[in-house]
Amino acid sequence: MATGGKAIAGAAVGLLMLDTRFPRIPGDVGNMASFNFPILARVVRGATPSRVVQQRAEGLLAAFIDAGRCLVADGVDGVVANCGFLALYQRELAAGIGVPVLSSSLMQVGMVNALLPAGRRAGVLTVSASALRPDVLAAAGVPPDTPIGGTENGSEFTRVLLNDLPEMDVPAACADIVAAARGLCAAYPDLGALVLECTNMAPYGADITAATGLPTFSMVNLIGWFQGGLSPRRFG
Repeated sequence: MATGGKAIAGAAVGLLMLDTRFPRIPGDVGNMASFNFPILARVVRGATPSRVVQQRAEGLLAAFIDAGRCLVADGVDGVVANCGFLALYQRELAAGIGVPVLSSSLMQVGMVNALLPAGRRAGVLTVSASALRPDVLAAAGVPPDTPIGGTENGSEFTRVLLNDLPEMDVPAACADIVAAARGLCAAYPDLGALVLECTNMAPYGADITAATGLPTFSMVNLIGWFQGGLSPRRFG
């Protein structure tokens, strides 16, 4: 992971990283092996998971904008972030950084809804349902009646992430997320897809789909779409 200096050759995408120590396994947005294209990352110091999720990133907007501007100076064409709760500052980040900004996986909920048959809608899985307030959803264009499921009742995933612990039981974290997905589907039988708010849930997308039978959309697939627009593939 790069945190400054000369840009990686061909890196169209810059990543604003939270200041964390929890494990970032393959599939996590913070693991560069999750992508088949180069990404330049910069850590926003002081932006811990609890401060961004539970304290709404209060006092950190300027630091995120400064880090984004540094990424642009290093040569990126667009900037993404690795916490869905940053949707709250989408407009400010885009205005302050000055290039296209993708702040949150939640921004794809409307698009996923448009894909689904009549009578079906997307649900959202999050690391903290209690913290995912209506203004965060509104900032990402998420319909206010969207079903939300969180992993707070599990034993591992939310505990490790929000306390920023250095070790994680990956199978237990997966079990927490799958249980939350199943619970959400049981409560809302009209669901036709799931969107993962938390960028750290992406490694478990295949497990979620296997357990629920529903398509699962994450920040990893959304960043791939974003990069495809910033740096279109040449054919022939």
